[in-house]
Amino acid sequence: MKQLLLIRHAKSSWDFPGASDHDRPLNERGGSDAPKMGAALAQRGVSPDAIVTSTANRAKTTAGIIAEGLGFSSSSIREERDLYLASPQAILRVVQQIDESCETALLFGHNPGMHDAVEMICGAPVDHFPTLAVARIELDIDYWGEVDSGTGLLLELLTPRALKTD
Repeated sequence: MKQLLLIRHAKSSWDFPGASDHDRPLNERGGSDAPKMGAALAQRGVSPDAIVTSTANRAKTTAGIIAEGLGFSSSSIREERDLYLASPQAILRVVQQIDESCETALLFGHNPGMHDAVEMICGAPVDHFPTLAVARIELDIDYWGEVDSGTGLLLELLTPRALKTD
């Protein structure tokens, strides 16, 4: 049994008109919501063996903040260019290449690919996948290469708004 968390980056800033999309930072809300999400995941017992992130600044920053909240070394986060604005198929390929020793993996990326990947892997529609949404997916598999359409069970969909009611 493996667990996959697909996570959309936290809220980013549009206050830097000269910055490329790839380089946009988190805004104030994103910077304050990410530690709360890390704490919520820690409360749920999430203990990642691997964290993989898009190379975009907003995704890398989100991954680093959540990794810190989970006691995961930020120097062990793997950056994957293929996750930047990735299609669900590209996300699936990254998932299928996760080291087999990992039981729990976190992937950080962007919409619409992350939303679509959650729906594809779980074989069920997901209404809304806002910034910093976290899909906790259980996979009844032995090898990451077995992940495919419909192989996952969505255990929980966490959003920053839902955390405010916890």
